[in-house]
Amino acid sequence: MNVATMSVSMAPKGRRVSSGHLHRFQWFIISFVALLSVVNYTTSGYFYNEGDDSSKDRFCFCQLQGTIDDCSCNVDTVDFYNNVKIFPRLRSLLVKDFFRYYKVNLMKECPFWVDDSKCAMRFCHVEQCEEKDIPPGLKGDVSSYHKYLKEVQTLTNCNEDLDVELGYLNTSISDKAHKEFKKWADYDEAQDNFCISDDHEPGAEYVDLLLNPERYTGYRGESARRIWSSIYLENCFQSHSIRRKNPYAAMIPYHDMTQNEVCLEHRVFYRMISGLHSSINIHLCGNYLLSEKSSMGFVSPTGVWGANMEEFERRFSPQTTDNEGQHWLRNLYFAYLVELRALAKAAPYLRNEEYFTGRDKEDREVRVAVKDLLNVIESFPSHFNESVMFSGGTSSVKVKNEFREKFMNISKIMDCVGCDKCRLWGKLQVQGMGTALKILFSGKFDDDMDSNLQTKLKPDNSQFKLKRAEIVALFNAFGRLSTSIHELEEFRQRMR
Repeated sequence: MNVATMSVSMAPKGRRVSSGHLHRFQWFIISFVALLSVVNYTTSGYFYNEGDDSSKDRFCFCQLQGTIDDCSCNVDTVDFYNNVKIFPRLRSLLVKDFFRYYKVNLMKECPFWVDDSKCAMRFCHVEQCEEKDIPPGLKGDVSSYHKYLKEVQTLTNCNEDLDVELGYLNTSISDKAHKEFKKWADYDEAQDNFCISDDHEPGAEYVDLLLNPERYTGYRGESARRIWSSIYLENCFQSHSIRRKNPYAAMIPYHDMTQNEVCLEHRVFYRMISGLHSSINIHLCGNYLLSEKSSMGFVSPTGVWGANMEEFERRFSPQTTDNEGQHWLRNLYFAYLVELRALAKAAPYLRNEEYFTGRDKEDREVRVAVKDLLNVIESFPSHFNESVMFSGGTSSVKVKNEFREKFMNISKIMDCVGCDKCRLWGKLQVQGMGTALKILFSGKFDDDMDSNLQTKLKPDNSQFKLKRAEIVALFNAFGRLSTSIHELEEFRQRMR
């Protein structure tokens, strides 16, 4: 029975119902039904029942509030700044040629164990670049350093501007000596690095990141667990008491972190790795392989992808994570703040980059967009303060070296990932995070800084150098964290 029929049948018999009364009565019935629907929805969906703890946990576990551990910043501040100001700018910037083409070696052998667990699923495969698609300015890598300037790319005669006598002096140095000089320079530069860079090695090729988005490929099982277990158990400064209590636990419980008086540097290291892990998990849940078949029932060459709420709850809800999921999500915000601070600290340097690809119009657009993004990043009110780390005298030098060596080791573990697409994004995000650490702790930016953590660096500072691959990894890694925070808000909306 529909509303109109019901309203007529409920009228007193023998009495004619006017059209005006009928319409008013229909609106009353419609409003009453709608009210019942809202009451039913609020008690069963959006709000939780007071006596039902499971529904309360289901709704609340990703609703983060308050300050972020080891920072002076609130979750709400990061959510607003990222989702409204930073994420939209990054999304439009990272599709540009300079940032979408990443040179990486995906053919390296695992240095720690025999890797016999290659992912055989078709979605693990990395789509290769067509030579014609690679920007002309990236094809001739004439320098391993950061200056991909037009002058370098277009110079045809290396001796045309040189004085004859100066040319004679240069040629008096043997090729062997030049190679030794390069080794010394590479060694000096490596002392500032926190991760392995393999873009200069044989086998390194350009990969189009837009053709190979980060998403769930089906890579799971013992191989994937071994990667994260090796990262956490062997490279995260865990105390022996924690290891003995649960040698197979991949993550340090939050309670143990607070009760065992873990030092700041060790907490920062763990929270950055945990934040990266959480970010990757959110990407996998937000871009999940829902079906290999199309809506017509045929096998789809691309698959059907979308958000998977059940998988998100499995990875982060209190019931499945021993109440640790919310802390892992907060670590995402911590990692975001660390990389945000690195970009702010390197902003004077990054503004002076050419972002050269050989496509003049787009190169100009990228330079303008980068400067706009950096202005927004610098205006963030509560940056992470890295100056409080490694400040304990001679003992801090040892801690800093351990910090660097462990992160370097994690970058090597990425070559053990059995899924090529997962390896690609793992290497990129670890290199991006390592580049952020290099910016923060190399000491090249620390000489001139005001009380508000604003770097007073001269744009032409020659002490600090970044390779193109490091810049691409830095922006893309930060883009991944930014995307995760944005996707986390979308998961909250779905849960409501």
